[in-house]
Amino acid sequence: MITCEHMTKKYGRKTVVEDLSFDVKKGEVFALLGANGAGKTTTIKILLGLAAATSGRAEVDDGLSIGFSPESPYFPSFLTGREVLRYYGKLSGLSNKKLNAVIPQLLSEVGLEDDKVIVKYYSKGMLQRLSLAQSLLGEPQLLVLDEPTSGLDALGRLEVLTLISRMKAKDITVVFNSHILDDIERVCDRGIILKKGRLVSEWEKGITAPDKTLEQYFIESLQEEE
Repeated sequence: MITCEHMTKKYGRKTVVEDLSFDVKKGEVFALLGANGAGKTTTIKILLGLAAATSGRAEVDDGLSIGFSPESPYFPSFLTGREVLRYYGKLSGLSNKKLNAVIPQLLSEVGLEDDKVIVKYYSKGMLQRLSLAQSLLGEPQLLVLDEPTSGLDALGRLEVLTLISRMKAKDITVVFNSHILDDIERVCDRGIILKKGRLVSEWEKGITAPDKTLEQYFIESLQEEE
């Protein structure tokens, strides 16, 4: 599904990802963990083709349909959530018949049933929900989520995690990063821990340090690298 081998990314003299190798299998929920500046978002950009690796390789299986939800989504402020989804759906080549069926379902799944509100008045959490709905429009086989629970309250986070679990049940592969380790521990199968662009540890649910929480393992892994 996804293979990265000895991937390095530099901006000028600054190395933001260094000699990174990992793989993601079909149907997994895979996490990128690390503090701010660890290289998580840069790794996501390379996987999506939004940035090129300086050396090494990052490969995603050919022909995969990919959905992406960024950390700070932006949509035209004068449109409603329904209009945003229709706009992006048309750009993706979806028919009106398909959009009429899927848009109400997606809005309901992310908790945005009141579609009369324009984006200008959306909170950060509402923007995050709309971005998730937009990322699911084309029935992706791979879903890439950059901080998907950012700005959400406890109930909103639960709804997003439930949605991710439903995607896994449909055999959709999910790659995401989050600062909320409880969320990752709840829904992820595996993950990697990054520090200053380098892989410092790998984690697999129920196997890696089963007597510790993910938060404990995460902190210990970073401290060992100091």
